[in-house]
Amino acid sequence: MNTVQESASNQQTGSKRLSFITTGQTNPYKNLAMEEFLLWNVCCEECILYLWQNRHTVVIGVNQNPWKECHVKELEQDGGFLARRMSGGGAVFHDLGNLNFTFLVREEDYDVGRQLDVIIRAVRKFGIFAERSGRNDVLTDGRKFSGNAFFNSRGHCYHHGTLLLDVEMSNLSKYLNVSHDKLQSKGVSSVRSRVINLRELAPEITVESLKKALIEAFGEVYGGVPQPFPDERLNPQEVERYEEKYSSWEWRMGRKLPFTTEYGNRFAWGDLTFQFCVESGIIRDAIAYSDSMDTNFIYAVSDAVKGSVFSSSEIKTRLLDLARTKPVEKSMLDDIISLIEQNNF
Repeated sequence: MNTVQESASNQQTGSKRLSFITTGQTNPYKNLAMEEFLLWNVCCEECILYLWQNRHTVVIGVNQNPWKECHVKELEQDGGFLARRMSGGGAVFHDLGNLNFTFLVREEDYDVGRQLDVIIRAVRKFGIFAERSGRNDVLTDGRKFSGNAFFNSRGHCYHHGTLLLDVEMSNLSKYLNVSHDKLQSKGVSSVRSRVINLRELAPEITVESLKKALIEAFGEVYGGVPQPFPDERLNPQEVERYEEKYSSWEWRMGRKLPFTTEYGNRFAWGDLTFQFCVESGIIRDAIAYSDSMDTNFIYAVSDAVKGSVFSSSEIKTRLLDLARTKPVEKSMLDDIISLIEQNNF
């Protein structure tokens, strides 16, 4: 493990322990394994900043269909990797012109605004003025250079994202199958028109100089001196077990149901595609693919309709029952129920 050694002092000035770790490893399965290890091993009142890069990789959200989101065959023929993360959100392309960041904290210390302030402050050190936009983007001059996603389980949280420095933009449209509806909803005509490399605005910026700026900004925002994550806290055997998970076909590709029918739409909160496998008029299996940030809710929607009679009225009844147990997601359920009603099967 390679760590940046910019810290000059062991004395923390903030109330929280600030740790950072960077790696020269570019295998996505190893990097996602390290991320999960850090997630479950972050201490109370600690914030870890993890900086990492993947080579020639498409990473999809936990609830996404790889065949729909990515040109899998072409990616693999070109020697690329298809990886699936634990967080929600959409598919992204990584190469060595991209730097990934992850903030890992306990739930009581989770603060997306503060975490994004680190990113915004870091790029300002290069004269780039940025702002948060929508649910998960950071923009400069109206164009996206950072997409973000989030995960929370058992009181452990992470917030991770991309930073486009010098990405080969032609590969975004080559490997990512972005829906026309999603592009329309953002008022643009192509993937490439929405994004920008930071080097277009600051030619002097490099991966290493951005890492340094991020670690400095991390300390400034949190009011402490970031320290390298101690090697003695790493557990290579545990990281290796996570790597086996992320590299497995079962995790990456999941189940491609022999579905009888499919319904989908683009909503304000994200894409949703429902696939139903029906036998003798009963939904034997169902899966919902989505780039929604609310991953547990998407799982719950799939589970709610399994075993139902294949009819829009029966599925609506199941979803209304779910709405009683998940009132926070009522507006999302209303959208899904409307989709089912429109198809009237």
